[in-house]
Amino acid sequence: MTAVYDTPVVLDRRDGPYGEVVLRRHGALLQIIANGCFLMDTSDGRSERLLVDAARAALDGRPAPEVLIGGLGVGFSLAHAAADPRWGRITVVEREPAVIGWHRDGPLAEVSAGALADPRTAIVEADLVRYVNETSDTFDALCLDIDNGPGWTVTEDNDSLYSPAGLAACARVLKPGGVLAVWSAEPSPEFEGSLRNAGFQQVRTEEVPVARGVPDAVHLAVRPG
Repeated sequence: MTAVYDTPVVLDRRDGPYGEVVLRRHGALLQIIANGCFLMDTSDGRSERLLVDAARAALDGRPAPEVLIGGLGVGFSLAHAAADPRWGRITVVEREPAVIGWHRDGPLAEVSAGALADPRTAIVEADLVRYVNETSDTFDALCLDIDNGPGWTVTEDNDSLYSPAGLAACARVLKPGGVLAVWSAEPSPEFEGSLRNAGFQQVRTEEVPVARGVPDAVHLAVRPG
């Protein structure tokens, strides 16, 4: 008999460095909850794949571009990048050790096992805000999916990433002509203005309709050079 889940079932609950993180199963879906805030699930993934594809399309045809993915989440962005042989090095920065563990030897391995085995892939356990301020590495694309959007962050510390100083740090880790792509649960004209004020060019927003409510969005911007 096939089990029916009327309510979410908690698979794992941990106190992480930034609060409580929970992995739940709701029917066929896996869900990640952080400090009581729903982050994402395995229901769709179209906007997470768009995050990667739009960044790739906005590049200037350079061979084997290197991408930094901010946030492992349920693994859709990583899996989609690894499925594309045109990408070079794929670096994922994830600050929650529980999320990394759920992918390496837990339920989320069903999404990301092949991508984690790809020799191009490297997982870095670090806070993304700190990483972009401290790393000496540079990338052709920076794909960020660590919040529900610039105006709806998971923790207060993440606010700084969307500030002028944070966007300057993002630009610093991008190679000339590199692309910044930011996932959001809703379009943000204010954030488009922030990107332009930070010196980015070709700023635009691509939307993905959802079943109910406002569409998901991917904000795109190019570092001059």
